Formats: sequence, structure tokens, C-alpha cells
Amino acid sequence: MKKNPLALSLAGIVLAACAGMTASEKDYSQETVAMLKASFKERGQAKLDRLDQDDMQRLCSQYQGKPMPKDVSDKLEKAQQALIKYPADGNFLGDFRSGERIAQSGQGKQFNDNPANPSGANCYACHQLSKAELSFGTIGPPLYNFGKIRGFTPEMQKYAYSKVYNSQAFSACSNMPRFGHSGILTEAQIKDVVALLMDPKSPVNQ
Repeated sequence: MKKNPLALSLAGIVLAACAGMTASEKDYSQETVAMLKASFKERGQAKLDRLDQDDMQRLCSQYQGKPMPKDVSDKLEKAQQALIKYPADGNFLGDFRSGERIAQSGQGKQFNDNPANPSGANCYACHQLSKAELSFGTIGPPLYNFGKIRGFTPEMQKYAYSKVYNSQAFSACSNMPRFGHSGILTEAQIKDVVALLMDPKSPVNQ
């Protein structure tokens, strides 16, 4: 089986970080995971595998509360960039009207949600997007006038798609979900969200 060099590189970073942990830190980490798995009960589509971290998540957990060296964050972002799957048709824009509905929706992936229904992105929980919406979170930066400020270029469209698909590819250990990589949003939904950010007619750019 051919091994992915970027995956091997990231795994090496994780092992190096583990080597730098004290015995008490390792024990504490293992105890925390054991406690979570013992107390978390599967229900509906919420399975225990949600508690399993991939290499990127383990690395971010190990640096929680501590500055991550730039060479480590650069390698992490490079590895995550390689995981982005771009649309085969080369088009990054969908329908901004659908994108607004997706941004408003917090449905999906919860135990009481129907897995047959599409998930939302719940963008307003963290960002300001349009002037019309008065209720929004401030965990993330404001995105109002996103395209108007940055330009409606193909390069910016690709960046917006990439950022929504996998935020870790540009900001190591970001709090933003990896909507595409984690299967929260479909390709078509990501295009709609990008249109909300990048279409000149979108309420975001008014």
C-alpha cells in the first residue's frame, strides 16, 4: 500500500509532540478520553466514534493553551490543504439564496436530527454576514461585505471554497468546523455558501 507522505509527515509531528509531553500530561490526556467514552452514550446518529481524534485534532489538543511553533503549524496547514477536494466542474459558486438558508440553519448531525435531511452550517452562530440579521455570534470575524472588500475574483472564490471545506488548511487549530472534510456540507451546499460570500447580488455584499 502506497503511503501518503503528508500524512506520514503529520504523524511524525504528532509523535514528536507526544515525546515532549510529561508523564502526568499523558496520563491526564488518557484519563480524559476514558472519562468521555465512559460517560458519552450513543444515541441516534451520534456515535462514539465522534470522540476519536485524527492526527490534526490530536496535535491541536497537545498544544491547547500553548503556542504552536510556526514550523509545526505550517506543516499542519500544508497537510490539511492536500485533503481539500475541489469541484470537478471548476465552478465554486452556487445559489446565494440557498446559501443564506444554509447559513441560518443549525440542523444536522445532532442525535435528534433526521440524518436523511441536509445539514446546515449555522454560520450566524459565529459570524456577522448580512445587515438584515441582527442576531449573530462574534467568535469568528465579521463576513459582511466579504466579496466586496476582497474582490470577486476566481482566486478569492477558490479561497472561500477551500476555507469552508477545511478551515485548518489556512488557520491551524481553528475553531471553525471542517464542513467539507467532515462531511457536514455537500459540495453543492459549500458552493451555495461561497455564493453567499462572493456573489455581488448577495445580501452579504450589499
